[in-house]
Amino acid sequence: MSLIKIDGVAIEGEVAPGFEAVAERFAANFTRGDEHRETGASFAAYRDGAPVVDIWAGWRDAARTRRWTRDTLVNVWSTTKGVTAIALAMLVDRGLIDYDAPVADYWPAFAQAGKGEITVSQLLSHQAGLPGFVEPTPLADFYDWATVTERLAAQAPMWPAGEKNSYHAMTYGFLAGELIRRASGKSVGAFLAEEIASPLGADILIGLPEAEEPRIATMLGPRTPAPFDPDQLPPEAAAAISNPEMRPDLPHARAWRAAEIPAGNGHASAAGLARLYAAVAGGGTLDGVRLMSRGTIARLTEVQTEREDIMLGFKPFWAHGVALNDAGVFGPNPRAFGHSGWGGSFACADVENRLSIAYAMNQMGAGLVGDPRAVELCHTLYDCLERKAVSR
Repeated sequence: MSLIKIDGVAIEGEVAPGFEAVAERFAANFTRGDEHRETGASFAAYRDGAPVVDIWAGWRDAARTRRWTRDTLVNVWSTTKGVTAIALAMLVDRGLIDYDAPVADYWPAFAQAGKGEITVSQLLSHQAGLPGFVEPTPLADFYDWATVTERLAAQAPMWPAGEKNSYHAMTYGFLAGELIRRASGKSVGAFLAEEIASPLGADILIGLPEAEEPRIATMLGPRTPAPFDPDQLPPEAAAAISNPEMRPDLPHARAWRAAEIPAGNGHASAAGLARLYAAVAGGGTLDGVRLMSRGTIARLTEVQTEREDIMLGFKPFWAHGVALNDAGVFGPNPRAFGHSGWGGSFACADVENRLSIAYAMNQMGAGLVGDPRAVELCHTLYDCLERKAVSR
């Protein structure tokens, strides 16, 4: 570990030769003059299975009394969805789940209310018509797995599956997680811990043990209003964030951290996320740990819909739980893929360039996708790759 001082900002970690500009861009986020000025953050990238950037800086709390360290964990909101999608893809790789099969083949109760033909693919690409709960759902219900999954199994879709897509902001995790549970016999948090995080040495958790609480960074809400006003959204889009209401302070509660909410309460470091995606970027294997085959990665990233998402207002190019990079938020390669989280975090893989990138922070921006800190860091990293290629 080394300490780098850039414009008065103390950056800790390691940067490979040729990637110094990434550390400079990272440092600049701590002195920027807008609502995205950092409090604490980490950024990491792997190339060809080896780390090229692993840096962190700042503070874990608003009072600036606890420094950010390499093992600091933070709630990464919907960046969790990509982790869940990778876990489910591993079960596809093992022949335990088929993307083209009806969800009800694995979860018979899901066939209720006309949902018998909805496929796993439609569910994972936000086309299943279950973006939120119709029945009043207090936050406490999120902490009881059976309550929320039984409610979703009984609920009628808000539109015929496959006719449109609207971001399943929180329901995605319960739906995909129940498939993981039924196919593997393990909850999504246990599957992640035992079959991904521990073998890879990747610091990512869904369902935070109390013993890990000292490592947590406090989530700080956006400095400007969120762009999503439920009263201005179509009903199916509003349902995704208003029942229960999603608020930036939810991760402060021990009950939230302890629960398994696989669409939004993953706790991770950038290094942990980058290591997971490095395995995917490298063809499914990293340091002798095999997650899946190249063929399964190709299936994971098959685009299922190019429609404009009703809630997000743009075309995310949804694949099987991850988004393709048509919008350019993960750098210049449109075939890169991954997932962003509310406020700025993200993780992605670029198989063509054998590259993975991840960013985690505690000062939230207002958006769901395309946070300027994340976008600028990605493009700076690719600029470094291009300069290295030219200099050879």
